[in-house]
Amino acid sequence: MRIIHSTTDFAIEEKSAVAVGKFDGIHLGHQKLLRCILEQKEQGLKAVVFTFDPPPAVLFGMSSGKELMTKEEKRAAFFEMGIDILVEFPLNYGTAATEPQDFIEEVLVRRMRSAYIAAGADVSFGAKGAGNYMLLKSMAAFGGYELQLVDKVCYNGREISSTYVREEVEKGNMEEVKALLGAPYGIKGTVMHGKRFGRTIGMPTANLLPEPQKLLPPNGVYYSEVWMDGVKYKGITNIGYKPTVSEKGQIGVETYIYGFEEEVYGKEIAVRLLKFKRPERKFDGKAELKEQMMKDMEEGMAFHTGIQMKG
Repeated sequence: MRIIHSTTDFAIEEKSAVAVGKFDGIHLGHQKLLRCILEQKEQGLKAVVFTFDPPPAVLFGMSSGKELMTKEEKRAAFFEMGIDILVEFPLNYGTAATEPQDFIEEVLVRRMRSAYIAAGADVSFGAKGAGNYMLLKSMAAFGGYELQLVDKVCYNGREISSTYVREEVEKGNMEEVKALLGAPYGIKGTVMHGKRFGRTIGMPTANLLPEPQKLLPPNGVYYSEVWMDGVKYKGITNIGYKPTVSEKGQIGVETYIYGFEEEVYGKEIAVRLLKFKRPERKFDGKAELKEQMMKDMEEGMAFHTGIQMKG
């Protein structure tokens, strides 16, 4: 996959099928849109995703910058889907002031050679977000592109959006998040050295330090799965500050992988959260913490094997 970033001066030589958007989370609605441009590869077009860096909400201070997917996670997802070209268009106060018609003429038509554009009815672009689906439609003949309207995907009577997904993540409703994304919510990273407390009780963990812009669910313990070297493992994950054994105040993602004893430091892994178990809390010492961790581990294995625990 070719990635065009950090420049507004670019050109795509081949005719392209284009989707424009933020694509935070790449939820089921995004996936429907992306399938449209991927299908156009059969017609000889390049599948191209156009997105802004940073997103408009971040530039204009309407967002904390916390995202469902980091830039690297998005890049990996687009690559796996088969996207040919990803444009991460630099967004600043200058480029954000581009008139919508100029954006279509200069970027979509001249630089990207768009022959097919897939868009939702709520697509927006250009100065003050004034560019919309109707403008794209009115300029289709001039620009020489086919415009495809892609309907929204709904879940429980509500349109799926990044905002909807974000709300459920912030509540810790990981089953709902999975339904909206079509897959469990993931956190990717490189395994770091921790304090090794888990190792002292026979429960060694793989520790990740999530990127600052990654949106995390509430601190606590989650049933999880771990993908490493293309293999899926069962796990149980703690997200938080480990207040009983740490005073650093740095949030981490710590996962025990069932039946796995190999050295994993420095490896790239993806932790996927399946279900919230309990909130993080400070215990009255390491003995009480150990007792709770062992209970968590037992109940986690029961969850993964489908056994109903009593009490």
